[in-house]
Amino acid sequence: MSVRLSVLYFASLRDATGRAEETVMCNADDLRGLYESLRERHGFAFPVERLRVAVDGAFARWDDEPREGSEVAFIPPVSGG
Repeated sequence: MSVRLSVLYFASLRDATGRAEETVMCNADDLRGLYESLRERHGFAFPVERLRVAVDGAFARWDDEPREGSEVAFIPPVSGG
């Protein structure tokens, strides 16, 4: 079953997509599958192990199922200086 999601991008992910967010139709069983499909589409450099994921403003697990209408944020590592 396909669900519609809003996906937020930060830092290098935003740079790779050229946008801060997009609406996607998702057929993945979990958030890992969603990220991998977007990684293939946009050419993200980071593997899933280097990111955090949040759903509707709270950190989530990669094996959580995408839910219709949710806002998903992929959070890449940040460096300080």
